Amino acid sequence: MPDHRDDLFDEANGFLAIGDFENAIQLYRRCVEIDDDFFDGWHALGMALMKSDHIQEAIGCGLKATLLEPNDLLAWTALSQMYVRNEQIAEAEMAKQNATILSIGGKVDPSR
Repeated sequence: MPDHRDDLFDEANGFLAIGDFENAIQLYRRCVEIDDDFFDGWHALGMALMKSDHIQEAIGCGLKATLLEPNDLLAWTALSQMYVRNEQIAEAEMAKQNATILSIGGKVDPSR
């Protein structure tokens, strides 16, 4: 099963690279349906959704990614961008703060 997930992920990345967000989103969705704990799938799905202006859903994916990998700098940075696009400035600042902590070598407390 992971090979199938990974093949779908690779295909989705190809669609994303050429700007075909809708096909990329479809395939990323299938990846996370196969494996709900697939961090890369949730992160990529969130980014593709943000690029196609599905901001609320992108935020949900970004939150899932940070739950799966609370110490991933790019996940927090992306989540901050998603919040900014949705004009949720306080939430964007919190996510940016976590990204800053990680960028200087700290760790994020997942219970916060």
